[in-house]
Amino acid sequence: MDDHRKYWIALNLVLAANIRAAKKIVDNFPQILDAFKAPRKDLIALGLAEEEARDLTSSKILDQAQREIEKLKQKEFSILTQEDKEYPDYLREIFDPPFVLYCAGKVEALKGPAVAIVGARKPSPYGRAVAERIAQDLASRGIVVVSGLARGVDSIAHWGAIRGGKTVAVLGSGLENIYPRDNRKLFEKITETGAVVTEFPRNTPPLGFHFPIRNRIIAGLSLALVVVEATQRSGSLISARLALEQNREVMAVPGNITSELSQGTNWLIKSGAKPVENWEDVAEELPSPLKEQLLSQKSREKEKPPSMSPSEKKIFELLSPDSLIHIDELVEQSNLSVSEVLSLLLRLEINELILQSPGKYFQRKL
Repeated sequence: MDDHRKYWIALNLVLAANIRAAKKIVDNFPQILDAFKAPRKDLIALGLAEEEARDLTSSKILDQAQREIEKLKQKEFSILTQEDKEYPDYLREIFDPPFVLYCAGKVEALKGPAVAIVGARKPSPYGRAVAERIAQDLASRGIVVVSGLARGVDSIAHWGAIRGGKTVAVLGSGLENIYPRDNRKLFEKITETGAVVTEFPRNTPPLGFHFPIRNRIIAGLSLALVVVEATQRSGSLISARLALEQNREVMAVPGNITSELSQGTNWLIKSGAKPVENWEDVAEELPSPLKEQLLSQKSREKEKPPSMSPSEKKIFELLSPDSLIHIDELVEQSNLSVSEVLSLLLRLEINELILQSPGKYFQRKL
């Protein structure tokens, strides 16, 4: 198996960023090893650049692929090709599925029913709260949340899903070149129960054009895609377009009509995307019998008001889910000392009732 997999890795090393040519190679050579024996002119005719054709027919590329396999094994990363039964079923359906997926974490997380949540890199407090809430609610009901490990809504969706269940991140770089670097801790946390995947070789840097390419995988792994805040030129709209092309459901969280961050999502809704306020709205658009299974849980669940002391309740009611409030303002409005307010905020945060943002700003969860 490793010997055959070596050809897929070699193809990926040469053509990871040229998915059109790679698809033509796969379509024209049912036995992948035949591509490595083909005349260069035939490969160039299929869309390979002259340098790519030279590299693919070089004897060195197979040796390089074997070394890559060995290094991936040392890191305990998994390799999935389209020939493997573990390859995600939903992803296999799309027009241009990646022919190789490198995976850190639990491969089985790629097989569960999934919903993608994407959005702005610099979301508003409202967007942060909505993304975290929907992700956690879906994950706690057995839905895998897929996103891109980017700053903003992506990271918030991953953290929310981790609190409820499993999440999958799709990179625009290699597994040993995590981007952004400050999400290394999140990467490690995801792999404990979920997975981080990429089609790019191990040390591939996060080049700008990689991210639109990887967006098709985010959509392809999922039954539906939810956009939480997006400007008119947001990359999240690329993900939405790709999801539509893949016959996936597209949904969007409505936002303030005066906010630039809502222009993309409100446009999606006007164009036919379903407006989403909660996990139930998402569940209603999923295929049967999954939809019925999820919605039947709602009737069995009883909403319990959060248990809080009078002092905690006082601070909680000063907070809003739509805006950030600084600790100094909380101290002033509560007539409590700084140490008392900090203690109460810590307890509320531990009980997952509030969110803290940099600079000692706080908001209530939805």
